Amino acid sequence: MARRLFFALLSVCLVLPLSAQWTNQKKQKGRDPNIRNLEGVVTLPDGNPARGAVVKIKNLKTLQVTSFITPADGKYRFYNLSSNIDYEVRADFNDLSSDKRMLTVFDSRLDAVINLPLAAKTTDKDKEKDKENSE
Repeated sequence: MARRLFFALLSVCLVLPLSAQWTNQKKQKGRDPNIRNLEGVVTLPDGNPARGAVVKIKNLKTLQVTSFITPADGKYRFYNLSSNIDYEVRADFNDLSSDKRMLTVFDSRLDAVINLPLAAKTTDKDKEKDKENSE
């Protein structure tokens, strides 16, 4: 009888703290689906990361432009972007630039990744010459 009482008391002592811990856990909130992040890497034509490249993101609703200067790893990050607005992103570095890329409302990723490879800038005159040569 004493043995049963001892094991019952022991099991209550072990289970009680575990149940208290379980009930005190905070419920984690899910992420807001209206807020998203954008990140990526700016790379030089040889494939190395571009340190000091300027990445610009343009809000196509308000036309506000925000910029980010890449560190040694070439990575850029923009946080707290609205998922209800289209954005245009591009990178510039010395005489190199990336193509304009879009982050649209149709892209449902909350953590979008757009890498920006750099290439030689082409001017309107270069485009006209290419067009004339192709004809």
